[in-house]
Amino acid sequence: MSTLIGIILVLGTMILVHEIGHFIAAKLFGVRVEVFSVGFPPRLWGIRRGDTDYRISAIPLGGYVKMAGDNISEERSGAPDEFLSKPRWQRAIIAFAGPAVNLVMPLVLLGGYFIAVGVPYHSFEDHSVEVVAFAKNSRTATEGLKLGDRITELNGLKNPTWGKALSLVSELPPGSELHVVAEKDGARRSLTLPVTNSPESDWPFGYWPIPPVIDRVEPGMPAYRAGLRQNDVVTSVNGQPIVSWSQFVDVIRHSDGKPVALGIRRENQDLSLQVTPQRGVNERGEATYQVGVLVKEDTAYRREGVSHSLDFALSATVNITRQTLGVVEKLFTGKLSIRQLQSVVGIAHESGLAVKEGSFQVISLMALLSINLGILNLLPIPILDGGHILLLAIEGSMRRDLSLAFKERFVQVGFVFLVVFLSIVMYFDVTRLAGR
Repeated sequence: MSTLIGIILVLGTMILVHEIGHFIAAKLFGVRVEVFSVGFPPRLWGIRRGDTDYRISAIPLGGYVKMAGDNISEERSGAPDEFLSKPRWQRAIIAFAGPAVNLVMPLVLLGGYFIAVGVPYHSFEDHSVEVVAFAKNSRTATEGLKLGDRITELNGLKNPTWGKALSLVSELPPGSELHVVAEKDGARRSLTLPVTNSPESDWPFGYWPIPPVIDRVEPGMPAYRAGLRQNDVVTSVNGQPIVSWSQFVDVIRHSDGKPVALGIRRENQDLSLQVTPQRGVNERGEATYQVGVLVKEDTAYRREGVSHSLDFALSATVNITRQTLGVVEKLFTGKLSIRQLQSVVGIAHESGLAVKEGSFQVISLMALLSINLGILNLLPIPILDGGHILLLAIEGSMRRDLSLAFKERFVQVGFVFLVVFLSIVMYFDVTRLAGR
């Protein structure tokens, strides 16, 4: 049931939003819209207003807009309110409007959520800064900080929390210095630490204090096959104690695919397991070694003003867009395998999990999917909005219409390409689920 609810909420809503974009632009330019349907046929109920049949249909997976004269293979009356009777630039804007709304929607979703509920952050950010672990060959460890040190002063700021320290350091350019007072066992020491643009593993105060507790184990992935389960606590890796989630992640990423010995605490039982990482792609589209687990995050929410909430929403939207563009680039350059993509099957699975995990996970997945739909629909592939815009651009540059036969073949090629592509993606998706 959660999967059904999730797919309707996440995929259905974002497809409907896409169609609303086309609908608004069509109405703006005086195109006669014959049908605006929430859901797909058969029709259950509707009401006619003007020329448009506003209907609710049986299959609640989005919706569609039927504009008069929008099919190149159908006979047209040539009426001025038909889609193909409009100037090319207006048709291009109508085609662009659907993806455009998808690209803007995450700002609305996340901004509304942040205003109503608050901006999410790691609860550890409210705690005082204490050094819990260092990476191997960490520069910080050689600068005088020790495990167990508590930072009592940072660039003049007394008793900083992790949140304030993260904010302060992120605003300093690489090459700057941190003037730190550290305390351990009642003894205080003054230190000067360099600021670098290194990842968290070489952050000035070591790893962030996120407990190594597993939240989700992806079925069919190495962690699942090795016997790891939800709520397991990783206590050691290759015999070395683990106190931070990032310690665990770093070892997996640098494993070169070799087996890794894990110490696990499950309820009151200590277990020894072995997992062999496999090559995969992370959320930024980067190739790395993975085992298929997610951390259990202790999330808190901080109420902000409207402007700050929208700033956070804009930043999150921009980050998701950059990541999605990075994935598309890697896919076309061959750096990302088609096996890593998800079809509607995988999206349904993720949607069901998001519903179980809470409202923020649902909103986040909707934002991610909306941007994906927006960007993918703008690709210059026949039958997609980007393909229509490409055709209109070609005709505009030639100052004449292309032949009907060429347009029909163009659409047919795009249709076949998409069917084959999506079938391959779905095959790998189903294969993964079958393995689970």
